[in-house]
Amino acid sequence: MSAATVLIADDDHGIRTVLTQALGRAGYDVRTTGNAATLWRWVSDGDGDLVITDVIMPDENGLDLLPRIRKLRPDLRVIVMSAQNTLLTAVKAAERGAFEYLPKPFDLGELVNVVNRALAMKPHEQAPANDVATERLPIVGRSPAMQDIYRAVARLMNTDLTVMITGESGTGKELVARALHDFGRRRGGPFVAVNMAAIPRELIESELFGHEKGSFTGAVQRVTGRFEQAEGGTLFLDEIGDMPPEAQTRLLRVLQDGRYTSVGGRTPIKANVRIVAATHRDLTQLIKLGMFREDLYYRLNVVPIRIPPLRQRLEDIPELISHFLAQGIGEGLPAKAFEPAAIERLKTHRWPGNVRELENMMKRMVALYNEPVIGVDVIEMELAGTTPVQTDGTEEPATLSGTIEKHLREYFDGHNGALPPRGLYDRVLRELERPLITLTLLATRGNQVKAAEVLGLNRNTLRKKIRELDIGVMRGAK
Repeated sequence: MSAATVLIADDDHGIRTVLTQALGRAGYDVRTTGNAATLWRWVSDGDGDLVITDVIMPDENGLDLLPRIRKLRPDLRVIVMSAQNTLLTAVKAAERGAFEYLPKPFDLGELVNVVNRALAMKPHEQAPANDVATERLPIVGRSPAMQDIYRAVARLMNTDLTVMITGESGTGKELVARALHDFGRRRGGPFVAVNMAAIPRELIESELFGHEKGSFTGAVQRVTGRFEQAEGGTLFLDEIGDMPPEAQTRLLRVLQDGRYTSVGGRTPIKANVRIVAATHRDLTQLIKLGMFREDLYYRLNVVPIRIPPLRQRLEDIPELISHFLAQGIGEGLPAKAFEPAAIERLKTHRWPGNVRELENMMKRMVALYNEPVIGVDVIEMELAGTTPVQTDGTEEPATLSGTIEKHLREYFDGHNGALPPRGLYDRVLRELERPLITLTLLATRGNQVKAAEVLGLNRNTLRKKIRELDIGVMRGAK
């Protein structure tokens, strides 16, 4: 049996040479060209078993070739390479029928593995192509970590798989969820976001599933829930780790059965939504503490996407700054620029508030400082008193108050300048009390007398809090 032939189009002679050697050693016949016209002639003549093409070439954009190749030879798989490492490039490649998208510089071993996989798959396993519906770039960055996210979005956008997005507050979890929706097949439907941490515990079920008239005191009319509002689109469940146990049980039933009933309702309603969940919390730890259902976790965590904190992708800061400055101009702010030294100084900051903190700082400095070019002295004033990123890659241990402050920011930063909902004080205390009491009970093996001593509480007070917070107690514990 003859070796498969791989057709390569790239205007960089060095890349053509490296790929020829690597694929030749893997047992493939290789033909290379530096332009799109020759590649199209080979494809039109029926040559080649696989195509590897760059995006930017002297005579034509490689992405524009994809629909023509797919129409002429639908079984011919195409791997796209590009130094334009943006979400839009990955999405366009996937939408136009590419088998895989690889950002430059790429790992040769990975490319050979992709070639092997592409040639081993059957023709009918190729995904259908669609046209890109938008030119918006909701996510910015060219770091390797962001490239992994772009590729994940491109692969998942035309599926209904449930996705779990994890990452610290301010990293852009909702932006990734919106990208999955905006570039996917459900983009014609609504995108409905609900923050579990911002809804009073007793109202979450009504908020999600709606309620019928007379179902509880004050229910004077039927109200639709977020599931019904998201019909045909995407439901984004933000801060899923803050969902109370009773709502977790109802959500699990929806994911299992595909149906739900409103509060006070009797007729099941079919759920036609894609679920994307997100959290900044460690759900595996919440499961150990009895605060999150393990079966629900596995239903939600079908495809995990982790968004790195900004301190782990500092090379993206210049591009993020350019993005926020351009965004500010569109919002009526004056045009500004930053000295190179100022940008380098920003790369040494820890960014506890992540991309959201950077965005807020950019808009604040553009609005408050008159200089057309902002220098390092302004940055030093803005960052005064902060802790730089450690040069050895380690991080300073956070204090408890610092950790709590960081967590509380989401209540104030996540409401577009508006105040958080009423009852914040009690909600925060409950959120702190529950894990504190749970961990203490675990440490004392469920002994409430010892736990009360450790906490400095009266035993009856502890028992009352255990009931109020719905904390599970070990069987046989006293």
